[in-house]
Amino acid sequence: MKKICFFVLMFLIPIISVSAQEIAPSAKSSIIMEQSTGKILYENNSHEKIPPASMTKIMSLLLIMENIDKGSIKWNDMVTISKNASSMGGSQILLEENEEMSVKDLVKGISIASGNDAVVAMAEHIAGSEENFVNMMNSKAKSLGLKDTHFVNCHGLDADNHYSSAYDMAHMAKELLNHKEILKFTSIYETYLREKTDKKIWLVNTNKLVRFKKGVDGLKTGYTKTAGYCLTATMQKNGMRLISTVMGEPDASTRNQEVSNMLDYGFSQYNLNNYYKKGQKIKSVPISSAKVDKIDIITMQDVNIVTKKNQKIKPHYKIKINKIDVPTRKGEIVGSLKVLNKGKTIQTVDLTVSKDLKKANIIELYWNNLKKVMNGNIN
Repeated sequence: MKKICFFVLMFLIPIISVSAQEIAPSAKSSIIMEQSTGKILYENNSHEKIPPASMTKIMSLLLIMENIDKGSIKWNDMVTISKNASSMGGSQILLEENEEMSVKDLVKGISIASGNDAVVAMAEHIAGSEENFVNMMNSKAKSLGLKDTHFVNCHGLDADNHYSSAYDMAHMAKELLNHKEILKFTSIYETYLREKTDKKIWLVNTNKLVRFKKGVDGLKTGYTKTAGYCLTATMQKNGMRLISTVMGEPDASTRNQEVSNMLDYGFSQYNLNNYYKKGQKIKSVPISSAKVDKIDIITMQDVNIVTKKNQKIKPHYKIKINKIDVPTRKGEIVGSLKVLNKGKTIQTVDLTVSKDLKKANIIELYWNNLKKVMNGNIN
């Protein structure tokens, strides 16, 4: 029996590889990306400009999460719903004019039920108007180097000159997933808002893979008549997180099946190899005029390499440390770690200091120099 299973397995592996170009045949545009490195594992017409429907909200959520991280808004802030927000069509969480709802509940409404009213309310709360927020969305897309995207609203209802691509959507999702807290919302299949009131509303995730495919914990569906059925999904398995995007699918069932196939393909064919963790020490360097006489240089992100299954590589590294001024804060870039394989750059990771560097006073400088003399570090 074991021999038969082994034979069947060996028979199937080449089929998966050969059929890689056919894993999403119904999609107008598709892509698979590994999240930590941005490495593309598969793509087909990935730069075709297509209406993204409610996948637009990936960018809206990215700006919301950035504002939360900056402290510009807080999860428990109460947002007063405008007439404009409450009158939004399409998918909604039935907000009423002048109702108040917390940022946390509005993000739930966006992430789970794709509430157009909720995302407009958040856009107005952050930027004063949806128009200002859309300008922020386009500026963010430009700063990320995305060339296939232009937004005219924050929700994704069909509009002239509102478009994106599978490539750009996957990159927006990559950035959003750096804010890991978003997964607490996108991974919920069903919940309630206003649960202890007579206006209770049941939210059911528009992304059915969250319930029916183990490991999927996000991210955003989309549908309009013009856009067709769209989905950007993310799944984590064996320490690797993949992002899979399809656009222009003919129906929800095909969309879900093809995204599932894409994720299966990615995990069956590729491995993620970690060489340094975020915050890991690379080296120590001497520092003058600071409160300390040396400082650890650390990575600002994981150093990962994606390889084909059974592919062996022997990476080597080039470390560049800039002149470090005092003061310097942790998080400021002070150098880079370049990862190479066979002379080809695979990844470049920024480096920073392990803690804030503060300028020393004259007494601290004296003691630092004395320690160097005693340790034989001064000629």
